[in-house]
Amino acid sequence: MFSLQTIFGKGDKFYGLLEQSAEAARESAKALHELVTRTDHAPVMAAFAAARAREKALAGQISEELVNTFVTALDREDIEALNSALYKIPKTIEKFAERYEIISERVAGVDFAARALVLERATGVVSEMIGELRRGLRIDPVKKLQDRLQTLESEGDRMLLSPYRNLYVEGSDAMRAMLAKDLFELIEKAIDKCRDVGNIVYSIVLKNS
Repeated sequence: MFSLQTIFGKGDKFYGLLEQSAEAARESAKALHELVTRTDHAPVMAAFAAARAREKALAGQISEELVNTFVTALDREDIEALNSALYKIPKTIEKFAERYEIISERVAGVDFAARALVLERATGVVSEMIGELRRGLRIDPVKKLQDRLQTLESEGDRMLLSPYRNLYVEGSDAMRAMLAKDLFELIEKAIDKCRDVGNIVYSIVLKNS
């Protein structure tokens, strides 16, 4: 005898797909950190391509499953919002990688690693938050993870002061400063995308509590 859950497709498949999407974002962030700390960029760019392709495929699969599934474990608009927000993390990271690959020699000596590590940690928190969805939408652990995201975002903002001072006040190469600023802002934007995912997860938990 088939249960209604089986008939209507209500189960944990969206949890699994969202978890895979969050992990792909985490892999992109890890690749970014390796990109700015290693001299051999070729293997890292290959890792970027693989993570980005995986994220695109997952985003498409989630959208397709939403069309083909009559009942979902989470509200459709919440799944769509998470799918879109998760997709934007590796998309933003990829923009950084493409630009950095072109101008890395021009911005040699600029420390992107510390802020890239903050991004990697932020995607780790995002992955944990997405994992909490299938554990019963518990407010306390999700709130703690949300607070960690906010702390990481603040930490990343503080890290910008020192390099900006060096580039604009002490430096003499205006073009180098502008190129570095553009890259820093892309990392900041990626961290903001992590925060967006966290906000969506938190709102889902509040709505269902």
